[in-house]
Amino acid sequence: MKFAVDLLCAALLIAGAIFVLLAAIGLLRLPDLFLRMSATSKAVSLGIGLILLAVVFKAEDPGLKGRALAAIAFLFLTAPVAAHRIGRAAFTRGVPLWKGTVCNELADAMGKREEVEESGAWEGREAGVPERAP
Repeated sequence: MKFAVDLLCAALLIAGAIFVLLAAIGLLRLPDLFLRMSATSKAVSLGIGLILLAVVFKAEDPGLKGRALAAIAFLFLTAPVAAHRIGRAAFTRGVPLWKGTVCNELADAMGKREEVEESGAWEGREAGVPERAP
């Protein structure tokens, strides 16, 4: 049984490390703030969650298991909300979108389509902001 738990913990640690590595690569490779934030918030949350889950399976102290589970819950509740709020604040401040961005539904929802077109936040756009995606 101990070998199975060790194997499960090793698999969780490796998977968590891979997700954190993918988040770091996404942070370096993706072109704008919004894509970078999306990649990092999702991948890091999952990666750290898997690493903490390995701690839950390996730890013998019930207090440590409880704290690790609480940290997982806190992480999954706060990271997406924080990323959403930061992204929305960046959008309202006029942080430019990547020139390959195809759809901008938030500009429509906030009534900022004309403002976004005039500000040049869509660098490299020839035809302006595209119509809303179906």
